Amino acid sequence: MATNDAPPRWDRRMQQRLAHGEAAALGELYDRFASLVHGLAHRVLGNERAADALTRDVFTHIWEHPDEYEPGQGPMRSWIASLTHRLAVQRLRATETAALARGGEGTTEDLERRVHRAAAAARADYIVQSMPTPLRAALERAYFQRRDYRQTATDLGITEDEARRRLRLGLQLLSTAHHTGPSGVPPEHGGAV
Repeated sequence: MATNDAPPRWDRRMQQRLAHGEAAALGELYDRFASLVHGLAHRVLGNERAADALTRDVFTHIWEHPDEYEPGQGPMRSWIASLTHRLAVQRLRATETAALARGGEGTTEDLERRVHRAAAAARADYIVQSMPTPLRAALERAYFQRRDYRQTATDLGITEDEARRRLRLGLQLLSTAHHTGPSGVPPEHGGAV
């Protein structure tokens, strides 16, 4: 499982190592972020084999284009998630468009709705994975265990006001999952994914 965002110094150093063609750097990056990439790809594409292929494609792209990452724009983790999301949506559109062309079911509007739903779900997964543990714990209790804010406060050993604050902030972060840019993809790696 990927850890929290790496410090900017690690991000810059990793980019330099990749730019110098250091294969060990790619292995380290893969170890750190492969589960994030695969999870997002699977969430958008809904297929294990397609997610495996996209994971390889993402890391190949990073290896071939390490200069595309700009440390001043945000953490490498966010850039990788944004790249994964963009490539997965492109792959889903291409796959679904080809199916429509072969006489598959649905319309172009149906395709766009499916792509939008899959993309929003992938962004929501990323947002939840990236949340600080206290926010994630409160949301998990409220959603999966159907606990209200009072029960959540008791479970976590915090005040009711703090439980409400955590739930409200967590839900506000999750609400950004449906925000997309003009092209239908989320803001670049400097913003919410």
